[in-house]
Amino acid sequence: MNGKVCKATRNVAIVGPYLSGKTTLLESLLSVTGTISRKGTVKEGNTVGDSATEARQRQMSVEVTAASTEYQDICFNFIDCPGSIEFAQETYNALVGVDAAVVVCEPVSDRVLTLAPLLKFLDDWEIPHLVFINKMDRFELTDDANGNSLRSVFDALNSVSTRPLVLHQYPIGKGEHLTGFIDLVTEQAYLYHPDAPADPIPLPESLKEAEQQARTELLETLADFDDHLLEELLEEIEPPQEEIVQDLKMELGADLIVPVFMGVAQQDYGVRPLIDALLREAPTPESTAERRDIAGDESSTVAQVLKTYYTPQGGKLSLVRVWQGKLTDGMVFNGVRAGGLYRMFGHHTQSVSQVSAGDIVALGRLEGIKTGDTLTTDTGNPEMKLPIAEASKPVYALAITPQKRKDEVKLSGALTKLLEEDPSLVWEQHGDTHEIILWGQGDIHLQVALDRMSRKYNLPMTTHLPRVPYKESIRKSTTSHGRYKHQSGGHGQYGDVYLDIQPLSRGEGFNFSETIVGGVVPKQYIPGVEIGVKEYLSHGPLGFPVVDVAVTLTNGSYHSVDSSEQAFKQAARLAMTGGMPNCEPMLLEPIMSVGVYAPQEFTSKVLQLITGHRGQILGYQTCSDWTGWDCVSGYIPQAEMQNLIMELRSLTLGIGFFKWTYDHLQEVPGKLADRVLATTGNGNGNGKS
Repeated sequence: MNGKVCKATRNVAIVGPYLSGKTTLLESLLSVTGTISRKGTVKEGNTVGDSATEARQRQMSVEVTAASTEYQDICFNFIDCPGSIEFAQETYNALVGVDAAVVVCEPVSDRVLTLAPLLKFLDDWEIPHLVFINKMDRFELTDDANGNSLRSVFDALNSVSTRPLVLHQYPIGKGEHLTGFIDLVTEQAYLYHPDAPADPIPLPESLKEAEQQARTELLETLADFDDHLLEELLEEIEPPQEEIVQDLKMELGADLIVPVFMGVAQQDYGVRPLIDALLREAPTPESTAERRDIAGDESSTVAQVLKTYYTPQGGKLSLVRVWQGKLTDGMVFNGVRAGGLYRMFGHHTQSVSQVSAGDIVALGRLEGIKTGDTLTTDTGNPEMKLPIAEASKPVYALAITPQKRKDEVKLSGALTKLLEEDPSLVWEQHGDTHEIILWGQGDIHLQVALDRMSRKYNLPMTTHLPRVPYKESIRKSTTSHGRYKHQSGGHGQYGDVYLDIQPLSRGEGFNFSETIVGGVVPKQYIPGVEIGVKEYLSHGPLGFPVVDVAVTLTNGSYHSVDSSEQAFKQAARLAMTGGMPNCEPMLLEPIMSVGVYAPQEFTSKVLQLITGHRGQILGYQTCSDWTGWDCVSGYIPQAEMQNLIMELRSLTLGIGFFKWTYDHLQEVPGKLADRVLATTGNGNGNGKS
């Protein structure tokens, strides 16, 4: 853009599955609007979208990319969103701030199911959206060998959408290939030209019947929401084009219908009609703000952070949607002064002095502000919070360690910035294994994050699968004696204890008590006994923390000069060391409660997947808020969870997912326990398993 002030704005997200052609469509949109003179390609790595190094290395979108353009005095802010399910959180965070979305898909009915999670999110949030069927040059207008046709793809799309789809165009083909389209509103036919506007042509006689049928379906669907149009159809009155366009605008804006367009983005086929429809029929920012009921002092500015970037040159940038008021450089939001106001164009930025409500721009150096935060200048309402997309629970993990030991001090700060850029990442330092664990949505997701750490913060990592935090417990009771006696000149050390060691029921934890009579162990030394017992239980006879054990101090003796709390602590450790191996120690593994979600046609495969991972199936039921989907619930050992998400996605066209929580500990079966102990070295507790 040239910095010219536009009279209105449209904010549009480009979304869809991986490889559907979203970035190519953005490139075409920028080309036909005159913002770029030469289109780039994903293969050559020179597109406006996919501008991140990690995206170009993989030839796939890994984060949202914003680009502004101007068309007929309207400012369009396009947001190109990742298609991989592993980066879906990026897409959802951005969708919260747009006025409409273009859902890009391929003309293959079997792949339409991959749109289900995205369409559900759009409908749950009531975000108006259109469908653009891309790559129509690879599509046979009649049934192909796999049974694909325009009707089969259209029906498949309707099956995964809770809103009715309406064809806005009808394709014209020569033989089996797309050559043009018929606008079902105006009934004007057009002939495509590569990288040029389409020419109007007479409506082909051979398509008149099919065009009329498609147009009638369009009008009948619109009439479901407009009584006046319904009356006109019943009386066989031809509705004016202006009325049809107005109905399309109103019903699209209310997310009641989904118009369907088609074309070939690589050749600009269908791209101009698409942007014309966005100009004419997509909701305005004002109507979106009204539907969202943005409340607050009208004299204040309200915005929301859709994405956070850390750039090598400009530092931190926050992509924000301005919901109310004007936004100028240097404004103070939530007590933080913005340092720069920019329009984004891929990885390039252009300084601007002021923008109005409805725009999407970037603010510099908003320290302490993260993705999803509501920004306001209303000091009387500092706690104002706009709705945000629900955070995706992590499903895949790697343990990470800096390749250079000296870099450990920088790790925490780098991870904090990494999580600001990508809120679907989580990191923790595990309390039992002491590993630093990075959690995400899959292997590619984590590899992209690690590449960023290496490139942006010069922190290359070594990784391995996280260790399973096994525990151990005991099956039987015993009594054990421990005496610590040490003499090295002067005062010595003396402590003597008798301990009863007993198993507790699963989940009861640890209990320490004493039944000392007659002061055989003075009260001031008893805390030392408990400390010694706890220290031993952190690393039991099998090499893991011990749980569900009760220890009772029953007897002992002391020396009036040589006894101390430290001596009794050592005596307790000796008693535990001698007694615990006699209690039949057993290995315990953490068990997760898992809910696996997938379309019903995959339920039998999900059941097999769970049992194949040593899981226990508790049952399954239809999802009440998602037609055609089941949720299978069960228990799965944590040791079997690491690759579960990859296998599940492989079985379900990439869209199955699960939610999990820790539930309980359970004894590891005998032979498997032997293998685990052999792998971990039977006592060091540090092996992989």
